[in-house]
Formats: sequence, C-alpha cells, structure tokens
Amino acid sequence: MKRALLVCLAGLFSTGALAADLLQVYRDALANDAKFAAARAQREAGQEKVVQGLSGLLPQIGAAASTNWNQANARTSLGSFDRDYNSNGYSVQLTQPLFRWQNWVQYKQGELQTALADSQFGLARQDLVLRVADAYFNVLNAQDALAAVTQLRTAAGEQLQLAKTSFEVGTVTITDVHEAQSRFDLASAQEIAAQNQLEVARQTLAQIIGKQPDALAGLRPGVELQRPQPDNIADWVSAAEAGSLGVQSQQLAREIAAREVERAQAGHLPTVDVVASYGLNRRPAITTDRSEATTIGLQLNVPLYSGGRTSSLTREAAALRLKADSDLEDARRSAALAARQSWLGVTSGLAQVKALEAARVSSTSSLEANKLGYEVGVRINIDVLNAQSQLADTQQKLARARYDTLLAQLRLKAAAGTLGEDDVQAINALLTTAPAR
Repeated sequence: MKRALLVCLAGLFSTGALAADLLQVYRDALANDAKFAAARAQREAGQEKVVQGLSGLLPQIGAAASTNWNQANARTSLGSFDRDYNSNGYSVQLTQPLFRWQNWVQYKQGELQTALADSQFGLARQDLVLRVADAYFNVLNAQDALAAVTQLRTAAGEQLQLAKTSFEVGTVTITDVHEAQSRFDLASAQEIAAQNQLEVARQTLAQIIGKQPDALAGLRPGVELQRPQPDNIADWVSAAEAGSLGVQSQQLAREIAAREVERAQAGHLPTVDVVASYGLNRRPAITTDRSEATTIGLQLNVPLYSGGRTSSLTREAAALRLKADSDLEDARRSAALAARQSWLGVTSGLAQVKALEAARVSSTSSLEANKLGYEVGVRINIDVLNAQSQLADTQQKLARARYDTLLAQLRLKAAAGTLGEDDVQAINALLTTAPAR
C-alpha cells in the first residue's frame, strides 16, 4: 500500500510539469548510453587505420647513438702503447619506399577499415534509436497496464461492495459475493505485478539514458498510425538488400579480405627503397680520432624463401575472402528477412489496432449493458465481472499493439538503412506534452 501511495503522489506532483518526450530521451541517450559511448570510441579508433596505412608509404627516419669505453694495447717495432679512451658515435638514416606493393595495399585497406568503422558506428546509432524507443514504449505500456488493472481493481471493488449489499438484502447468493471477492483479489495481485513491471521498465530506460526518467509523454488520444511509404513490401526488401548498414559493413569487410589476399601475395615481390644515411664517430685512438660518412643509394631486396610462410598466409587470406563472401550473402538475406518481418509487423499491427479499437468500443458497451442488466436482474454478478476483465484486457492489448506497430516502423527503416533522428522526430510528433497516465 505504501508503494502504491508513493506512485500516486509522484503522479500528482508530475501532472503539472511537461513530460519528457521521445526526442529528449533519445538525446539523453546519445550523451549517456555506455554502449553507444563504446561504439563512438571504437569509431575514433577506426579513424586511425587510414593514418597507419599511409605511414607505410612515407619516409622512415631513425637515429642511433653509442658510447664505448676502450682499452687499447699496441706493440710495434717502435715500442708498445697502452691507451684508455672513450669513443662516441651517432648516425641518422632515412628510408623512402619506392616499391613496396604490400604497403600500398595496406594503405588502401586502411581507407576501407576507416569506412567500415563509420558504417559500424551508423549501426550503433540505429541500434540506439531502437533500444531507446523500445524502452520508452515499454514504460508507456507498463503505465497503461497499471492504469487498466487499477481501473479494474476499482471496478471490482465497487462490484464487491454492491454484491455484499445485495446479499444483505437477500437479492443475491453468497456465491456472488465470493466471485466478486475473488475478482477483487485477483485485480489487486495484478496491480502489484503491474507496479513491479513499471519499475523494471523505468530502470531499463534509466540504464540507457544514465538517469532516472522523468514523466514521459504518451501517445495523443485518437492518434492514427500511417502505413509505410512506399506502400510495397518488394521496394523495402530491395532497399534493405542494397542499403542496409549491415550489408554495407559486410561489403567493406569483404573488400578488406580481398585486399588481404593481394597483400599476402605481395610477399613474393621484391622491394626497392631509397636509403640515405649519415654517421659520425669520434675515437681518440692512435691514428685517428674522427670518422664521418654520408651515403645515399637504392636498396633492392628480393625474397627467395621464407619457409613457406608467404604461401601459407596467401592461402589463409584466400579462405577468409571466401568466408567474407558468404558473410555478405548472409547479411543480404538477413536484411531482406528483417525488412519482410518489419513490414508485416507494421501492416498486421495497423490491422490489429483497428480491430482492438472496435473491440474496446464493444467491450465498453458490453460492460454498460451487463451493469444495467445486473441492476434489473437479468444479468448476474459474474457477467459484470467478466465484462470488466474483458475491457481491461482489451485496453492493454490495444496499447501494446500501438507501441509494437511504431517499433515495427522504426525497424523497417533500420532494415533499409535509413533510420535516423528525423524518424524519432516523426514519432515524437504523435506524442502529447502532458505526462502519460
């Protein structure tokens, strides 16, 4: 009871404030969701791949220095010499690749890997939209369910009181009282379960946005959901097979795998570099104390045999390219399936919403008719209780059908690779500015 009172008080205090809408919650998630933050960091890491690939085409410069303590003993016809001295030296070398095909291929791979990081980040952003919308609508649905069972509990309590009064005057039997008590107790249990479900839904949303959610805006009363455009499943399937971010990512992965085969094969090719160096040594020895050398030239390296490593790497890369081909085909099929499932979710959801709206009207009329029949004696208590339960169940199913249809619309856009903040704004326009109850 104390928990229910706190929920009611929270609802009273939040009624006067504007509710947080889906767009605001989504932007909170952009800033605070840990999973999306990890995806952002992964994208930043992926941007470095092109820089790393370019480094293999640019000059490599290195420096070295040394110092040594020496003890020299020399004996000649002129006599013997003993000398202790310290020698120092340093050198600088520049190597500019002229022909290293594997380095060029690695640079092109770096460009592809950077593009892949961008594509995967786009997938993470789409996933965030879907997770936020799912969590947001789960909170709204839990609130609707709680409101429905609370209304049912109130109605069952009224019917229980009426049954007790009628029993006292002898117009009903004790069975009617027991049936009303049973429905009241069941509704009370359902209310507790609904409160727990609402708390779980709110905590799930809090995990995404990094804070406890405020009161949330609900769907406007009487809002009509629209069919997807274009209104043709084949168009959406074709768009998904070509434009899905999952397909695009796998296309990039397949191209990277193909380049890896080329890079492995380049291990059989010679390499040519320009090498320039400068060195200075100071050695206060017997005959000289300084030597200096500057060189520049071409260096050719020809791989002859590496123990079979290069051939093995080539075969491995070729097998991985075949795997990437199969992964790409699987991604296309998965995107097509997701588009079909989401399309059917939208179209069947719209039909279900219309049917449940009609069922709600019928259930409301049935309840009123049964109440009136009970008053005049042509209906019994169980008929009223059944009608109340039927109305509460219909209201919950209608709310869930609306939210599922909206989620299916977002998933359909995600399957086609076009889901973005503008779609969040479009759904946000269907919400009220007052807190959902």
